[in-house]
Amino acid sequence: MSTLDVEDFIQQNRALAEQVETFRGYWESDKHWEPRREFILRNITEYEFQQLDKLLALSMVWANNVFLGCRYSTELLEKVKEMAEGIVVEDAPVFKTRDEIMKKQQGR
Repeated sequence: MSTLDVEDFIQQNRALAEQVETFRGYWESDKHWEPRREFILRNITEYEFQQLDKLLALSMVWANNVFLGCRYSTELLEKVKEMAEGIVVEDAPVFKTRDEIMKKQQGR
């Protein structure tokens, strides 16, 4: 689902889109919220109402990995990356592990 598809989906599903807006954390900037909202909208039809907490948790795992560099199990990261396939994040930060930094320092 591209950005245009998301906008079309929002226009066609106003009530659902308004519900999704309530999931935004007060701390989330537009830069963080818009991709996470797209993640939720792309996947919401795969989850029953009772499973929405699981979807929201997965959306936070994905956002935390992309924007904060948080690490999770390989299996979990593969799942959320698959769910987020095609979502474009503008100016996403690039994170380096301690090992990568140390390797660079030793190479000097």
